[in-house]
Amino acid sequence: MIQIKLPDSKSRILPFYLAAEEWATRYLPANEYFFTWQVLPSVICGRHQIMHREVDMEYCRRQGIKVWRRKSGGGCVYADMNNIMFSYITPSSGVQTSFDRYTTMVSDMLRSLGLDARSGGRNDVEISGMKVAGNAYYGVPGHSIVHGTMLYDADFATMSQALTPSRAKLTSKGVKSVPSRITTLKAQGLAMSCGEFVDYALSHLCNDGVVEVNDEQVAQIEEIMQSYLMADFYDDKPCNVDEATRVEGAGEFACDIVVDNENKIAGCRLSGDFFALADINEVICHNLVGAPATHDGIANALSSVDVATVIPGMNNPMLVEIIVESINQLHHT
Repeated sequence: MIQIKLPDSKSRILPFYLAAEEWATRYLPANEYFFTWQVLPSVICGRHQIMHREVDMEYCRRQGIKVWRRKSGGGCVYADMNNIMFSYITPSSGVQTSFDRYTTMVSDMLRSLGLDARSGGRNDVEISGMKVAGNAYYGVPGHSIVHGTMLYDADFATMSQALTPSRAKLTSKGVKSVPSRITTLKAQGLAMSCGEFVDYALSHLCNDGVVEVNDEQVAQIEEIMQSYLMADFYDDKPCNVDEATRVEGAGEFACDIVVDNENKIAGCRLSGDFFALADINEVICHNLVGAPATHDGIANALSSVDVATVIPGMNNPMLVEIIVESINQLHHT
């Protein structure tokens, strides 16, 4: 891979680094690229999550923790200067192919340091069965972006206060809290400083040269960054469904549904920590508007859509059942 090297090490806001990933897909020749970054205390939410359900927004405000949204799916993570963020850009397509290549490379790098690292779950890297890195996927035309955490050390007290994951997620993992299934490189006995580990990771993973980003290119990145700062990107309307559904291999789903007086669907929004390969509002939700709020009506409305090609791990029958259950919940409120 080729290393992308930003021109300075001053602390930037988190959306700058997300924009740098997009910049690489637009302006650099097709290849595999990688870079690392760190930020002051921040929470980053997945594209389809309802932020106030996953994050204690008031706690974050009091503590000066910035809360951001990314364009990839997946769940919320807490990051600070002990949490190294990895960004991987590839011209290959396909969520699972990209995850598999990336998590294999990172696991191999960790094993070279004597750590018992393996890929785990949909998108994690684990050491001795505990999560040390969680990753998310974002597809753009002709490219895939995988980015994620690498916990050198962790402030579990702050993490537990900032993140408020759903019962469905914790139950699916068989745990009671976020830290109970997480480990860190330091806890696993890594005999390196955080800076030494970053240098080692870059030297191990990047053997095909360096792209040094200049001031003109930084300006291009900052222009892309504006799309992460727009108010409508943070649309966080309440959901009228209290409980989410966990689908193994796909993620967590909640369906915010509106039914009119004629028992037809007037509006639909899917939220959760799933990954989407297309605009779910355009491809799925808009097709449901006007459909009868019944099992057959929903199935017919989605008959022209292959849901599995839009949301990996999901299929039409499972999604229909989730929407029907949401309608049932709505009728009982």
